Amino acid sequence: MSRANSSAPLPTPVRWAPSASLSLLPLPASIFSGDMLNKVADGLSWAVLVIVPVVGISAFWLVHILPEKVAEKREHPQAKAIQCLCLLSLAFGGLLWPLAWLWAYSKPVMYKLAYGTDRVPHGHDDGEHAPDVNEAEELQQLRGRVAELEARQAGKPGAQWGKG
Repeated sequence: MSRANSSAPLPTPVRWAPSASLSLLPLPASIFSGDMLNKVADGLSWAVLVIVPVVGISAFWLVHILPEKVAEKREHPQAKAIQCLCLLSLAFGGLLWPLAWLWAYSKPVMYKLAYGTDRVPHGHDDGEHAPDVNEAEELQQLRGRVAELEARQAGKPGAQWGKG
């Protein structure tokens, strides 16, 4: 029976022999030596002192604004409050971040009871959305109905406001 066809594992000495023989070879401690080693160490230390904190702070900030982005994507009506909580979480070292995350994914039930909807379009700088064509048509219809009601009330004596 040949060894290639067998599914049995190799004996223990055969498995670790190649790595043990490599560890016996003399390897240099560094590929740099002398003054070049000092220059590389200086460059590496500056990179660690400057680049790593900038990357770390950026990653911390990007993770902490995720609830705000989720709230805007889901058209959450309290997205501005979630944004404020995200900023507070940055100031408090991330302690409020789980609350902002939960709030961004929650469905505002009481808001829907009060305003009839639980979604508010976002993406405008001033916080107010521009009136679209449907709102303009609705406003025109409401003005027409008010004018019609005023005309109907004008024909009835004593039915106007302030007269009894």
